Amino acid sequence: MTNPDYGHLSDVRPHRKLTIRLKSRGGRNSQGRITMRHQGGGNKKLYRIIDFKQAPHAGVAVTKAIVETLEYDPYRTAFIALVKYPDGSKSYILAPQDLQIGGEVLIGESAPLKAGNRMKLKNIPVGYQVHNIELTPGRGGQLGRSAGSSVEVLANADGYTDLKLGSGEVRRVPWDGMASLGQVSNSEWNLVTFGKAGRSRWAGIRPTVRGKAMNPVDHPYGGGEGSQPRGTRKPKDIWGNITGGVKTRNKKKKSSKFIVKRRISKRNK
Repeated sequence: MTNPDYGHLSDVRPHRKLTIRLKSRGGRNSQGRITMRHQGGGNKKLYRIIDFKQAPHAGVAVTKAIVETLEYDPYRTAFIALVKYPDGSKSYILAPQDLQIGGEVLIGESAPLKAGNRMKLKNIPVGYQVHNIELTPGRGGQLGRSAGSSVEVLANADGYTDLKLGSGEVRRVPWDGMASLGQVSNSEWNLVTFGKAGRSRWAGIRPTVRGKAMNPVDHPYGGGEGSQPRGTRKPKDIWGNITGGVKTRNKKKKSSKFIVKRRISKRNK
């Protein structure tokens, strides 16, 4: 079992006004039917309301926020930071790598090019790493939000910014959208090993049974004496739908025109 380093986080309770209790549904829909398998149980947890917009305050060229705490968030892989604005208001933001308690986060057009600061994409030079990027200006960050994520700015032209995502995909987004400089915190998350079945249960992950361990009536891979190969030409799920090598993206999706280059397939590496 391995864990990230939590030693630099603040030993405080979450800010009460910025937390809500989300109902645990265990993978069930409004009719009570399981629509997402292998979910349920887990430790009780509070949801922290994250400010993904981080918009500058009205009438101020650059909004300054002071970092009060660095905290763990049970609903995401990245760490979060509680920041306080000059008017006394507070909010949670995604903590960038190497952010320190007592440090400053600046938001605005003329903010300096420093990790954690937030500005419009058109003001960020080519080659910089960014995170928490808006796909639609004013909607809030949607790209680059998980632990250790960073997106590279490739070009700024004609009202759009080309971004290279971690998957290798190059996507074009409006350059009036906001983005934060630097990499998301907790970059060691990809090295975490759960180590035992109980830790998966704490995380709300229920056991997964192999198809080949089932009976023929329960799965296309079921049956046979002892360990058997798949027995079907193409990989299938429990309902017999083909799962391998099939593109699942809707061909009519409007945002497809903004994908400059598709992500690199594992088979072509």
